Amino acid sequence: MKPHPLFLNILLIGIFSLSLLTPEHVSWVAPDLRRSGEVLEHASRVTPPARIPAMNTPDALPALLNISSIAAGSWHTCALTAVGGVKCWGRNRDGQLGDGTIIDRLTPVNVSGLTSGVSAITAGGSHTCALTEGGMVKCWGASAFVQLGNDTTTQHLTPISVSGLASGVRAITAGIDYTCALFTGGGVKCWGLNWDGQLGDGTTTDRLTPVSVSGLESGVRAIATGGTHNCALIVGGRVKCWGNNERGQLGDGTTTQHLTPVSVSGLASRASAITTGLAHTCALTSAGGVKCWGFNDDGQLGDDTTTFSSTPMDVSGLVSGVSAITAGWGHTCARTSGGGVKCWGNNDRGQLGDGTTTQHLTPISVSGLANGVSAIAAGYNHTCALTAEGGVKCWGGNASGQLGDSTDTDRLTPISVNGLASGDIAIDAIDAGAWHTCALSASGGVKCWGANASGQQGDGTTTTRLTPVPVSGLASRVGAISTGFRHSCALTVGRRVMCWGYNESGQLGDGTTTGRLKPVSVSGLVRGWGSAISTGYAHTCVIWDGINCWGANESGQLGDGTTINRLTPLSSSELEIYHRAITTGYAHTCELTERGGVYCWGGNWYGQLGDGTTSGHLTPLNVSDLVSGVRAITSGYAHTCALTDGGGVLCWGANDYGQLGDGTTTNRLTPVSVNGLASGVLAIAANSFHTCALTAGSGVKCWGANQDGQLGDGTTKVRLTPVSVSGLVSGVDAITTGFWHTCALIAGGEVMCWGFNGDGELGDGTTTDRLTPVSVIGLVS
Repeated sequence: MKPHPLFLNILLIGIFSLSLLTPEHVSWVAPDLRRSGEVLEHASRVTPPARIPAMNTPDALPALLNISSIAAGSWHTCALTAVGGVKCWGRNRDGQLGDGTIIDRLTPVNVSGLTSGVSAITAGGSHTCALTEGGMVKCWGASAFVQLGNDTTTQHLTPISVSGLASGVRAITAGIDYTCALFTGGGVKCWGLNWDGQLGDGTTTDRLTPVSVSGLESGVRAIATGGTHNCALIVGGRVKCWGNNERGQLGDGTTTQHLTPVSVSGLASRASAITTGLAHTCALTSAGGVKCWGFNDDGQLGDDTTTFSSTPMDVSGLVSGVSAITAGWGHTCARTSGGGVKCWGNNDRGQLGDGTTTQHLTPISVSGLANGVSAIAAGYNHTCALTAEGGVKCWGGNASGQLGDSTDTDRLTPISVNGLASGDIAIDAIDAGAWHTCALSASGGVKCWGANASGQQGDGTTTTRLTPVPVSGLASRVGAISTGFRHSCALTVGRRVMCWGYNESGQLGDGTTTGRLKPVSVSGLVRGWGSAISTGYAHTCVIWDGINCWGANESGQLGDGTTINRLTPLSSSELEIYHRAITTGYAHTCELTERGGVYCWGGNWYGQLGDGTTSGHLTPLNVSDLVSGVRAITSGYAHTCALTDGGGVLCWGANDYGQLGDGTTTNRLTPVSVNGLASGVLAIAANSFHTCALTAGSGVKCWGANQDGQLGDGTTKVRLTPVSVSGLVSGVDAITTGFWHTCALIAGGEVMCWGFNGDGELGDGTTTDRLTPVSVIGLVS
């Protein structure tokens, strides 16, 4: 566990444009793999990724569900959710996952700003693009060859708009270091690297912004991008290709490079879909057969040879019955009309999915996928399938986590992508402890994750959990939760308070100092009704017909006029008024009265009681000038903040890390305003040495200590005034702060966390610190 600072003052690989479209499909995307059926896929140029450690066994995590299409890049994969959001996983050293970092991800993370409104996705070698429902194109990742199309060569870790493509686009596809778009009028534009004429404008000049493909101003039904060549499916079933042709991948009977489109020879049957690999191309005929041409050293043409062909060849055994196709670097796959998958070609990493690493020159069935597949997508050396139920299964190379199963282990047969299971119920509330986090579901169940050395997960073990696990016995009827330093508590609908975890000071309230791995009832609270609960460092308080506290009391934080630890609840407030809320710090406690006044008691070394002194108090006293007008309160290690009725934020106490947000590091003995937050704030949360606010626009701003990225702005810089959390400018319902991490509850029930993750407190299946928000696995999709 991370100690408290007060006691110690972080080659050519190709993406393969896979396309496969039938006449009835209007919105095609390459490399996209749509549940409605047809696809477009790809390949890319990069250096081999470094190995990353496996964090969890895949069977321990729920499957990614509610997916409508997928796209496979060289070493990363992306999925489009049913609500139009984008999630990516795998290699991320160029920012191709779009989560604001360059950290490889073993499981899906949300692309910043794209939680809805996206209709199609495509993944290149080291960049990714999305097509919005309004016909706009946004891209992110590497831009050394201007493949992002925004007139610069600047890498972007989150989506940016492509110049001139604000509307009118119906499909997109990404090549190695370039991108193409198909317009609603049937025209095609491309941008990026152009060494082999792959942009189709008659030159070999790289293009910073989209340029028209010569001769393809209309009449195009689908497009597919390969390593350095492209193909277009024309109305009527003809196919035209352009770019690199050294292995006959353009299919015109030659090996001559073409800077503008030329017709493919020998396609007697009309083509209904196309897909391009690194240096080979395949077409799905109107009769349901597959023909391929180009590079064939690995048997990717499927004609039982390794001889390249500059004209289309029949794939052995696939003259009919195929409904979709996808090409990787050296392998090709087909989805049969019965929903099964067959693959052929290179199999050095298990990308054919037959349980071996044996090359196959003709199609073989993918193990376990005889039916039920709605779409397919192939990357450099991995393949993925979208199931009819909206799940995703992948197999093959996994060095960068591109299979999304929480490991970097190659898989010779399909395995489910881990993610947020749609079967789980929505989350209503979240609370972050020092190094663990808990969530309360709409049905009243509790799940926790992170550090568990003291049993603070409540699952009956002391095993650290990298993803959420249910708290034993609390599957329903919980109304509120609170997580402390090493213990947790819940307020049940059945008029009980349950606590679990560390108990050396009696903070569990069961009359003992015995730690508990599962929830136990707090003694003495049998009458009345609890309305709020708060857990501090080693003490707990509940509003239960008054304020009752128990646990550590060396600084008078129980408010009973003594410094005696209490193993069971004792009424701690002498105030003869109604109580609205309570908050607990390391050694102090504060309450919010029904009239909007704030009272505090306990330790006061830094002025955290807000009375203008540094003298501790064993009973409640009024915070200076806060006799009314406050609607919420929160406490950190040794500071306190209040949210006023006008939406402003006031803070007082310790300020060595700027946690008071007033632009200084000066301790404040009475409340001071947080810079820039005089109004418009809906909620506040503080812990240890940082503070966060939920704004009226449902965005999140944080300030204070940031050594582990707990402020979520993509840096580790201390912030003396509020900064916006990356990607969370709207759509947030609630926030909570841990010692070194922060979490947000997103509208719809998703939970995202950021900051320190050494004990898995972010719940993303890893122990990697995150400087920007990542999704918690296994709560809700």
